[in-house]
Amino acid sequence: MLSEGLITSIRAHPKSANTAIAKDVGIYLHELHPSHIIKSSFKKSSTPVNALVATSTHIFAAQADKAVVHIYSRERGNQEALVSFPERLHSLALVGDGILVLGTAEGRVILWEICTGRQISTPNAHLQAVSCIAATQSHLTTGSEDSNIHVWSVPRLFSLASNETQQPLRSLSNHRAAVTSLALGHSSSTTNICVSASRDNTVIVWNYHSGDLLRTFLLPATPLCLALDPCDRAVYAGFEDGSLQLIEFLQPKSTLNPLYDANLQTTPVQITETPWTAPSEPGAALCIGLSYDGTCLFSGHATGKIAQWDTGRRAFSLELADLNAPVTNLLTLSPFPKQKLTRPSTVVKPKLGEGQYVFTAQLSKSITDNSFEAAINHQGLPTEMLEDAISRFYGPIAAPSYSTSSSGDEKLRQENEELWKVVNEQRALQKQTFEKYTKLKSGGT
Repeated sequence: MLSEGLITSIRAHPKSANTAIAKDVGIYLHELHPSHIIKSSFKKSSTPVNALVATSTHIFAAQADKAVVHIYSRERGNQEALVSFPERLHSLALVGDGILVLGTAEGRVILWEICTGRQISTPNAHLQAVSCIAATQSHLTTGSEDSNIHVWSVPRLFSLASNETQQPLRSLSNHRAAVTSLALGHSSSTTNICVSASRDNTVIVWNYHSGDLLRTFLLPATPLCLALDPCDRAVYAGFEDGSLQLIEFLQPKSTLNPLYDANLQTTPVQITETPWTAPSEPGAALCIGLSYDGTCLFSGHATGKIAQWDTGRRAFSLELADLNAPVTNLLTLSPFPKQKLTRPSTVVKPKLGEGQYVFTAQLSKSITDNSFEAAINHQGLPTEMLEDAISRFYGPIAAPSYSTSSSGDEKLRQENEELWKVVNEQRALQKQTFEKYTKLKSGGT
């Protein structure tokens, strides 16, 4: 049965005694359907905001106020490793399933290839801590408390041929306060968007390939987290006061995307719609995530509550859980995970300096078709393969169907049926002749 899930993390220990929650648990795996349950948990971590990522096999969590990353195996259900770094970590992101990106307190970006152990570090590109990271297979965007956003080329960072000091492709610098969250669009074209939230009470949409500012949205409160619609039609923002807001990019009756209207790009948009609020006071919305189809929104709050919202009704649905400590990260898991040829069975710890690297991974499926492999190892062509090919070649062909809406069509249909009948009879006769020829050649009677 297909089922969506969530991975959530908390910061610090629970605030008060709760018999239903272990005090040293820091990461929870939730199953949403048919009913919400916490399937498993991982201990001994306290994770800051924007510092939790997960692959199909592992979970990576940066430890708050420290320079270490906890690595958990999802298959074995235990802590696999604890990896130290030279600087305190503020944020994490993944490039695909193979590269872990770490943002440090000193404004540096560290990239770690988890299947080889190769580690790359950029200069202190930001003046303050890297507060959030978003990535695709080809680009990396980093937001900082210094209010700037840098765009990096992933292939250039990992190039073995270049010895130059790595620098960002471009910088996006229209915010006037710390950047709190980043989200990248789902397009693979050269007009993909980046959405950024800042403590200056704005959300800005960029074309990060060109560096152009597409639209500025002025908000009634401070946005702390973002979740982009699966079709890039809108973005959801979670506020410091615990409310949520839908920010739509498209107009109801517009045939053109207003983001790419040059006359509107320099005009800020004031959001005046009423934000979504919960019946109780859940505290600041520290993280949000959308379901696979975009119909449900989930939010984690400073009081420990996890809320579910109906995006169609634009209203609060229910309270999923209370983890009794600030919920700092919330990852939604797709019911249709991507099937990849390899997966990391164990994580290779990062190695400093250049050297030889060994790719360590496990094949998740066979790289060859079984029938083809049997044919390669057989002396000549296997008899079963020949018989199957002959039967397919001489098999009857179904006549196509036609509409009988008119007398002319009906006549044409009958003529074609008769023609196909003759063709199939000739094929059957040819098959019988071939079988007799085979018997005579082999000396049969």
